Amino acid sequence: MFTTTNLDKLKQIMAESDEHADTIGGLIASYKETISAVTHEIRNPLTLIYSSMQLIESEHPEIQNFRHWNALHQDVLYMMQLLTDLSGYNNGLTLHKKDLNTSAFIKQLVLSFAASSEASDIEFTSCIAPELPSVQADASKLKEVLLNLLKNAFEACPSDANGSVRLKADTITHTPGNNIHLRIQIQDNGCGIPPEQMDVIFKPFVTFKTGGTGLGLPLSKRIVEAHGGTLTVTSETETGATFTILIPACSDSSDTE
Repeated sequence: MFTTTNLDKLKQIMAESDEHADTIGGLIASYKETISAVTHEIRNPLTLIYSSMQLIESEHPEIQNFRHWNALHQDVLYMMQLLTDLSGYNNGLTLHKKDLNTSAFIKQLVLSFAASSEASDIEFTSCIAPELPSVQADASKLKEVLLNLLKNAFEACPSDANGSVRLKADTITHTPGNNIHLRIQIQDNGCGIPPEQMDVIFKPFVTFKTGGTGLGLPLSKRIVEAHGGTLTVTSETETGATFTILIPACSDSSDTE
């Protein structure tokens, strides 16, 4: 599995000569095609297995009480999620970017997420600056990143009425270069991330969450970096975590529509 560091090193080698670029470019394309093909070939029969299980349940509801049936059900769902996440990670660098009105985009996402989390005891709030810069972005993939981070934040919070998640969006001048960036922060007051885990949470297949695939955060980081941005985290155990996304703004842009 290629990490961002691996790809950066390969790009450096590719820059040395056209021959290197052609050879490595071909290898990367072949690697991605292989991962996509394997994922596709495994997902198809697995989907059939899951459909058959649902059919069995509908015809014989009593099977849900059989020993190991629920475990089998969860294992199949986990494998399907793993394949979905693996496919997403494999294609995380493929973007369809266009100028994005970030004010409208984030407001709509916040409204949608708030509606979907109404039944939760966790408080969800947002603070969106009046004007935000437009960015060159793949809206679908950026939405995927934000929803993943929000979902993680909710899962990290206590289940009682004291849990809270906050999304903040504003504009900052980021150094070096004094370039304007869109900043999106997602903060929770949950369990936090232990210091020994901070260096590995963005590595593929590393997870400390029951039922997790270990690809959500690496995929999010890969997508943000493909936009020329950064995804970082600060945290203290038992006091929560803050994930910060920085994406460079379009030249001379601000969303005023």
